[in-house]
Amino acid sequence: MTAMTSRSPSDRSEASLLSAMMSMAPPGIRLGCRTIRVGDEDLLLPEEQHAVTTRNLEARRASGAARHLARDLMAELGHPVVAIGRGRFGQPIWPAGVVGSLAHDRVMAVAAVVSGPANLSLGIDVEPAEPLPDDAVPLVMTAGDELGTASRHLAGRILFAAKEAIYKAVYPLDGIILNHDDVVVSLAASCGRTRAGPVVRLYLCISPRIVVLAIPSGR
Repeated sequence: MTAMTSRSPSDRSEASLLSAMMSMAPPGIRLGCRTIRVGDEDLLLPEEQHAVTTRNLEARRASGAARHLARDLMAELGHPVVAIGRGRFGQPIWPAGVVGSLAHDRVMAVAAVVSGPANLSLGIDVEPAEPLPDDAVPLVMTAGDELGTASRHLAGRILFAAKEAIYKAVYPLDGIILNHDDVVVSLAASCGRTRAGPVVRLYLCISPRIVVLAIPSGR
């Protein structure tokens, strides 16, 4: 008989979030999450140590957690374990044949990975399931956004995550830096678009954290 072992709150939160993310994942896309731990900064490979130039320990720790997670997902898809670089604007640089996205908040790192050509793209973001500060809501929410049945308590935070994910998904395709008011989101229709970009499909889970996956139309 297998002995029962107790899980820490962070382990339980990670398992719960992973279950929610797997439920929303489209076919062929691998999603994962990892609670950011002390020592995760040491998970950066040597090439990544040089690419992630910040000396902020929390930022390096989160980057190590996210890249370690993404490498595990790539291995599940049959890709070799290689360093994930960092572009001029902080975007991850993926090896040939892999498309992905990374994100983290102060507690959790998430990753999305799929096998595909360079003209494929996706974006992911994670946020705590708590209201956005009142002074930030007008900066995120625009007149064109449609909230549908989303909780008004969390609507601002969900929109923030959706627009961050959309930006990450679209930037590799057009190289345009966007503000929040350049992105319009319909939570009712689970989609969004930039001022000049394609329709982007959104996949969302809200508990125990908010995670949004964005995939431009064409996939």
